[in-house]
Amino acid sequence: ALEPLSVGLAIGVASALTGYLSHPSFYCSYVECCPSAGHRLNATALKVQLDTKLFGQHLAKDVVLKAVMGFSNNPSPKKPLTLSLHGWAGTGKNFLSQILAEHVHPAGLRSKFVHLFLATLHFPHHDQLKLYKEQLQNWIRGNVTACPHSVFIFDEMDKMHPGLIDAIKPFLDYYEQVDGVSYRKAIFIFLSNAGGDLINKAALDFWTSGKHREDIQLKDLEPMLSVGVFNNKNSGLWHSSLIDRNLIDYFVPFLPLEHKHVKMCVRAEMTARGCAVDEKIVQAVADEMTYFPKEQKIYSDKGCKTVQAKLDIHEDT
Repeated sequence: ALEPLSVGLAIGVASALTGYLSHPSFYCSYVECCPSAGHRLNATALKVQLDTKLFGQHLAKDVVLKAVMGFSNNPSPKKPLTLSLHGWAGTGKNFLSQILAEHVHPAGLRSKFVHLFLATLHFPHHDQLKLYKEQLQNWIRGNVTACPHSVFIFDEMDKMHPGLIDAIKPFLDYYEQVDGVSYRKAIFIFLSNAGGDLINKAALDFWTSGKHREDIQLKDLEPMLSVGVFNNKNSGLWHSSLIDRNLIDYFVPFLPLEHKHVKMCVRAEMTARGCAVDEKIVQAVADEMTYFPKEQKIYSDKGCKTVQAKLDIHEDT
């Protein structure tokens, strides 16, 4: 038989070991954990990433950085942060949302606390609208219950069935709790091509009048953008209660990219691949893109979306 002292010592060691292994600082170094209540984002690191990886989008960088940091530093926000990103394909909407997700949850889109919805994949059939609404509500409710700092990204909003996104309206509103769950620490991001034409026209008007691109301010575009997507049947936010109730905190415009911005994208891609930056290749790839308007050829009609594919050909060559 074991001596009482030996048994007590063994139990004590086992208890201490169990406590150490289950301590958040140890456990969360091996398993992804939801950020603690006092978690704050690193503003400097986020700014550096936006400055070095997102090109030609002074408005989007400034608005999102201030909005996100203000939200993160607020110990008791009144509602979840809701951003709606608008602009043509290839201008950086997905890229910015990925960078933001990685700063909230280091695993980014691979995180179990970051949820990406694609309209054409997850909600393909119009006749299933009622089912989609129920599934969407249950999914968001369950995941915010598991982690209050959950991030939800809705891509292809311009392809989403009208009325579907209104299913999440209660979660974005100024309620302390909904059925016992608080959504105030969550982040919702909508990505849409809708409104891109309005943004492009405004940018071209600035260029035509001899103004600098960097002189464009949010107040020049946001009112027009919110009204435009509200009245656009192909925006996913057509006559949406999210706009009607002012539940979207910012409509973030992504400007069309110029030739110089495409070159920045090419250089960044070459660096990411571990290649030396060859300016002849940079110029060649940028020149292969198509630009608009037809006469002036100022803006890339695909942004930087096809840079990787075009660079593949040049690298093979």
